[in-house]
Formats: sequence, C-alpha cells, structure tokens
Amino acid sequence: MDRLDAMNVFTRIVDARSFTRAAADLGLPRSTVTDAVKALESRLGVSLLHRTTRVVHPTPDGEAYYRRCLSILSEIEDAESAFDGAKVRGKLHIAVHGGLARHFLLPGLPDFLRHHPDIEIHLQEGDRLVDLVREGIDCAVRVGDPIDSDLVGRKLTDLDEVTCASPAYLHRHGTPHSIADLAEHQMVGFRTSATGKILPLEFLQKGEVRKVSLPASVTVSGTETLAHCARLGLGIIQKPRYSAADDLRAGRLVELLGDTPPPSSPVTVFYPKVRYVSPRLRVLIDWAVRAFKN
Repeated sequence: MDRLDAMNVFTRIVDARSFTRAAADLGLPRSTVTDAVKALESRLGVSLLHRTTRVVHPTPDGEAYYRRCLSILSEIEDAESAFDGAKVRGKLHIAVHGGLARHFLLPGLPDFLRHHPDIEIHLQEGDRLVDLVREGIDCAVRVGDPIDSDLVGRKLTDLDEVTCASPAYLHRHGTPHSIADLAEHQMVGFRTSATGKILPLEFLQKGEVRKVSLPASVTVSGTETLAHCARLGLGIIQKPRYSAADDLRAGRLVELLGDTPPPSSPVTVFYPKVRYVSPRLRVLIDWAVRAFKN
C-alpha cells in the first residue's frame, strides 16, 4: 500500500473510531487496515492511535498527523478536480429523516446522478441524532436549531409548522380556540434524541414564542409514529405542514389555532469541521440547497 492509500486508511480509522468500520467503509480486509497503520507507525517512529476493546482514539501525534493527512488528501482531490473533464466521483453517506428525503431530495436525485454518474449515495434514514465523525457520515440534514459547535452548517430552508389533531379527538375533547383552551387537552409527547426531553408545544403570539406542555398518555421518538398516534385520536401534535398536508386534505387531521401558529423550523445540512469538503460533497450540498429552495 502506498503512502497516500495509507493516509486515506488512517483518516478513515480516526473518523470511524474503529478499525472494523473503516475496513468495511473502504472495502478492505481488516488485516490490511491494521497492517497499514503498523507500517505508518513504524515509518514515522511514533504511536498514532490509542486502541481499546471498544473504541480507537488518535494520540497527540496521531491527531497532528491526521490533520496533515486531511490537508494533503484535500489538495490532491482538488487538484485532480480542477482539470476540465475531471469527474466528481466517490461515495457519499448522508443522514436524513425519511420524510425530508422523500419530499425534497428524492424527486431531483435522478437528475443529480445523471450529471454525476460516478457518485454513489447512501441515505441513512431516521430521527436519531448521529455522530457524523464517529459513524463516518459525510453530512446530515437536520430540522431544528444547531446544537453541535463541531459541525459546519448551511441553511437549506425554514419549514412551516402546523398544530393539529384528529376529528375523533376533537369530538371527545372539544376544539380549542385559544392557547388558554389547551388547559383541558392533552398532546402526544415527542421525545427528542438531541436531549432526551419531551418537547412542549410552541406558539407564536404577538411576536413571542409561548411554550405549552400538556399531559401525554403516549410519548414517542419517531415523527411517523407521532402522526399515526394523532390520527388515532391520542392527542394534539405539531409537525411540518408539508408532511401533514395529505392528512389535512383528507380530513384525517384538523388544523388548530391557526392565528397562533408554531414558529417555523430551520432545516440545515451539517458536515464536520475536521473533514475537508471534498468536491463530491460540495456538489451535493449545492444541489441540496437548490432542491429545498425549489
């Protein structure tokens, strides 16, 4: 294995915090990955990684070498991409909620891949808050305010939110016409993976955000389950208007308190500060910005 390949292997191990995951990502035997690091350490005369039974961390020397490797690999990739006719290629691992992917990204994905046929995309769906660096994810599309200062973010859009409940629920509990009326109601609780806490309902009233926590017989941690619970009449929910549109049109859900709507939620694409922005990631982010804008 030449030096550049060994650098690539080393940076992947640091990103994934695992020899096994790095080997899987690169399509190499684990023994090859292990031997590459041993050869690097022998040539440099330093220990690059702390190895435990559960996780791998760079040593201080390893951290310094890791950053130099990223810089070198970035310059090489940029240099090759600068030539006319050079193709953007490689794999991209993207974490995104399935609803966002299906509504905003997938419709334009065939056109994106026609323009960049040498890019391979893996979409990892879910509501879980992922560790981009440790899990080897290139970028994540998230709803809500940024909470991780180690990530670089580029805003994609703001999602309008809606407060709603099912006709069956409203038949049993009555329809609230003001925030004060909510005292007689209950919600389906949504427990966010970011903090583990149940989110309150939020309302914009006279330019200020009012937060209201209601009793909840059921709490969930998935947005699809949240909507299904609302359709079953288990309580009031708030969700992005785009994802509630079909239920609202069909009458399965009814919009509530339209004069005091929830504040909109920002959608941002995040990527790690420590990782160079490869040409393939740059073209993907630029495309995602256009997809959400359209």
